[in-house]
Amino acid sequence: MKHPGRTLSVLLAASVLVLGGCHGRRAGKSFAVPDAFDTSGKQSITFWAKNDTNKTQTKIYEKAIADFESLYPNIDVNLRLYTDYGKIYNDVITNIATDTTPDVCITYPDHIATYMTGSDVMQPLDELMADETYGLGGSGLLFDSPAKEEIIPEFLEEGKLAGQYYALPYMRSTEACYVNQTYVEKLGYELPEILTWDFVWEVSEAALKKDKKGNYKVNGQKVLIPFIYKSTDNMMITELRQKDAPFSTDDGQVLLFNDTTREILETVAKEVKSGAFSTFKKSGYPANFLNAGQCIFAVDSTAGATWMGSEAPLIDISEDKLVKFETAVRPVPQYDADNPLMISQGPSLCLFRKDDPQRVLASWLFMQYLLTNEVQIAYSGTEGYVPVTSKAQESGEYRDYLSRAGEDNKDHYRVKIEAAELLMAHTEDTFTTAVFNGSASLRDAAGYLIEDVTKSVMRRQKTDDAYFTKLKEKVISLYHLDQIGGESEEGGDGKRELGPLPAASKALLITLAAVWAAIIVSFLSGLRKGRGGSS
Repeated sequence: MKHPGRTLSVLLAASVLVLGGCHGRRAGKSFAVPDAFDTSGKQSITFWAKNDTNKTQTKIYEKAIADFESLYPNIDVNLRLYTDYGKIYNDVITNIATDTTPDVCITYPDHIATYMTGSDVMQPLDELMADETYGLGGSGLLFDSPAKEEIIPEFLEEGKLAGQYYALPYMRSTEACYVNQTYVEKLGYELPEILTWDFVWEVSEAALKKDKKGNYKVNGQKVLIPFIYKSTDNMMITELRQKDAPFSTDDGQVLLFNDTTREILETVAKEVKSGAFSTFKKSGYPANFLNAGQCIFAVDSTAGATWMGSEAPLIDISEDKLVKFETAVRPVPQYDADNPLMISQGPSLCLFRKDDPQRVLASWLFMQYLLTNEVQIAYSGTEGYVPVTSKAQESGEYRDYLSRAGEDNKDHYRVKIEAAELLMAHTEDTFTTAVFNGSASLRDAAGYLIEDVTKSVMRRQKTDDAYFTKLKEKVISLYHLDQIGGESEEGGDGKRELGPLPAASKALLITLAAVWAAIIVSFLSGLRKGRGGSS
């Protein structure tokens, strides 16, 4: 019979391992790339992707899979589509605990940082990328893969975490300001190539003049929000970067709360109060206001260009509310027009670790295939994304696509192509934020600041010193910012603390704790009964 004390110790140790293992990043293990890919053994891999309910994107995925499987008949790729990156994130978190993660996944580096917390579930890509046979541009590939140097370096570096590559870029976008140029000129202004914040605020204020009937003079309607920003986290982060103000350190130190942040929020409060500014969360989708002639400056992703403008192929408002106007595409507003800065964003591809090296290699081959010209060019044509490789961007096929801007209002919709060209022209002006466990929460916190100020002003609440002090405390508590990074701006002992676990993980830990508690209680109960029977 086993020693009861030792058995109980094993149970307790197991429970601590399960509960504690989900918090704290482990270093990525190296991967020995097989000498050869075994084509005799069947491999079934799963691919989780997001398609925004875009049927064209779905067809591109399906064609890519079919073409890949024709090259590698022993590999079956099972596609699972999502309409929201948050749902992919939550499902991955849940499946980590049950060891049922996908093989290849479209996600964001912020999410990958959380997947890595306390787990070696993510497959580092360094050895795979560098392999002469099966790596990027490898000699043993059955398709034309880009070499590492053919991936745009600004896009590639975003996938490096803790000194190793854990992601490859799939598509890239930035933010653009979609402008009703007709209204800007009607107000007596000439639209510059690079917008400044001062210009946008001045035109927005000028647009608020009304006639005797209470209609706005510029559009003749009762409704007008001159400036709407879709992603307020990007707005705050971008303004801080443009002003060379801190946001965070690379290792996760939170620096969001500073004098520049306060200045930005005070400007937001002023413009919301006048009626010149609002956000997507408070008022609605910028494109709908823009296309109805109820907005002049609408900031959204370049990937959203197919919704922007009175000739857009994906207009979401009824035809009777549509207003005809000239749509201009510009970079987001700047503080220094001579040195523009804008955020780089877009989905990345990651690989999950599996016990079978051949399965990992099969997944890696498919992941690479998604970077081929055929897939990259086809997908970028669906929205205002740009291919992530110079190989695709410089190809004759893609150059021909760009040259046909305005030829039609579908595949070659002018605004969509101009949005893509904007990013390519300003790739060196883009930036990314540091990625660490908790970086997604910090991004959310940045947006929440603007959203809360907007809401408070709309409710006619004071935004004084007491308000901002309370807002800071609320945001730190709500997003657990005091648990992220090392020494904070408030001081501290420099102890490294990890960010908050996702809700799904917390629920899982609670469930596991309850299960282990029940096991231990059952064990002790049985032990007592056993002792009672032998006495």
